[in-house]
Amino acid sequence: MSTAPNGARRLVSQWRPSTSDQSICKSCLATLHRRRHASAAAAATRVEEPAAPVHYTPPVIASSSPRPSYQINAGVVLSRPPVITRDLTPFEKAYFFYQRRLNERLALPFGRYFYYEKGAPGDLEWKRKIKERQTPARDIGVYNAYSKEGWNDELLLGAKESEPENQVEALLRDAEDTGKEDEDAGDAKKEAVEKPMPRVTEADKMGDVKSLNRLLQRTLYLLVKGAKGGWTFPTAGLAAKEDLHKAAERIIVQAGGFNINTWVVGNLPVGHQSIDFPKTTVDQEKKIEQLGEKTFFMKARIMAGQANLEGNKLGLEDFKWLAKEEIQKEVHPRYWSDVRNMLVER
Repeated sequence: MSTAPNGARRLVSQWRPSTSDQSICKSCLATLHRRRHASAAAAATRVEEPAAPVHYTPPVIASSSPRPSYQINAGVVLSRPPVITRDLTPFEKAYFFYQRRLNERLALPFGRYFYYEKGAPGDLEWKRKIKERQTPARDIGVYNAYSKEGWNDELLLGAKESEPENQVEALLRDAEDTGKEDEDAGDAKKEAVEKPMPRVTEADKMGDVKSLNRLLQRTLYLLVKGAKGGWTFPTAGLAAKEDLHKAAERIIVQAGGFNINTWVVGNLPVGHQSIDFPKTTVDQEKKIEQLGEKTFFMKARIMAGQANLEGNKLGLEDFKWLAKEEIQKEVHPRYWSDVRNMLVER
């Protein structure tokens, strides 16, 4: 409480006149009474500030029991993307073939004398070929867009003109035939023309699952066989202060060797797998109880080279390059259910 109210109270007690004192006027007496009541009211309404709370922090007691934990691993989904386009469906073949014939109907007639001089060898070759196929196009079969049957541009069921193999053969025959007829023999001379590579390779025919030159239309994934005999993606534990991206690069080198050029896509995993051990193991030195394993898979692409397991540091015994449906036949069903959504269909 401040000293001002106490001083006023003492002043009032010292100068409090009696009812019989006639030396103080009534107005001064009333003023003294009002000050006394105001000081008493202020002292009654003053609220004391609350004391600061005292926080109690209990002491930290080290637990003697092991801390539960999971082993963190990094897995690499190393893939080879498709090299060629996929095969067309029967509907797509018929549709594209119909579009080419429709283009012949809508296009202007070919101006032969604009490109070839009359009577020149090119003009003679053009006359002979247009007589055979009846159209400037070389891969739509025998069809004349300006004849009375030009409207009939759809194929019958079972026709081979829309097959890509048949069209390639037609283009090759047209390129090989020079049109320069031998006057003695009367046969057209043939010129050697480089043919396109087949879509089915020798590795496909021989069933070589270690070759990257197979299933060119599909995405292939690297599967390795560990010491325990199971097929999985290349997997290993994380080293000290190592992130998943660095771990994936290290695992590729330790598993496939240095003769392989790869690219780890991104810093985030594309999926994970969690396994709980039937019986936990305790590391008394680190005071850790291993409950299981958690594997985070990183996506990677192979750019060049080939895997080589000779002298690998992960104890791997064999490897295969497999498509998605082939992986399902090799891995454990539990493993397949965890990784199948990370793989593309094509």
